[in-house]
Amino acid sequence: MRKQIIKKFFLFNLMIGIVSIANVFSQTDTTKLVKYTPAFKFTEGLYLNFDMFKTNNPILKSRIVTNISLKDIDFFDKIMLNKTISYYDDYGIKQEYRTDRIWGYSRKGTIFIQVEGEFNRIPVLGSISHFVANITVYKDRMYNPYDPYYSYSYSSSFRQQQATYELRQFILDFDTGKIMEYDYQTLSIILMRDPELYEEFNALKKRKKKQLKFLYLRKYNEKHPLYIPVYY
Repeated sequence: MRKQIIKKFFLFNLMIGIVSIANVFSQTDTTKLVKYTPAFKFTEGLYLNFDMFKTNNPILKSRIVTNISLKDIDFFDKIMLNKTISYYDDYGIKQEYRTDRIWGYSRKGTIFIQVEGEFNRIPVLGSISHFVANITVYKDRMYNPYDPYYSYSYSSSFRQQQATYELRQFILDFDTGKIMEYDYQTLSIILMRDPELYEEFNALKKRKKKQLKFLYLRKYNEKHPLYIPVYY
């Protein structure tokens, strides 16, 4: 009798183990990696951080607490006017997040990234993504005593900084999530991951590197395509 009870207990635990393993595999089957192409559409929603973008797992519009219609074309622009947004997380708990800390969002499958409070479309997506953004640049300005519009304090030096806005080119490294200025030096560092391309690029003259950097960006993306998770 005791042996039968032990046997039944063993079989019961074995069945639970089999069911648990089956559940794990069924959950894995709901996720599929898809090679990125320009036709690919990212899941629409908010990315609080880079990892949410990388895994194509944003906060869906339906989980954001707002009176704005989900069908509004300017939905994301309007919610970003507030200092914070509220949303429901995976556990149904209401959370609050500062809008100036949001990494970006996907609108109709197109990615927008935040730089200095503005959201900029990323037109070239890949292992090395490329986009442009307005940034604040501070430049030294010499004191001119004959300029009536120039303020000067005796406690300060003769140099003062003047803020200007400039349109700059940037690249996003998909491996690290880092945003860097788009120049041949930065590109060269990333190309080190591909010895063949790096050697080819490094053999060019400085002028040629500047002229052909976008060509090598494309070459790298072609050799190292992105694979984006898609959830079913």
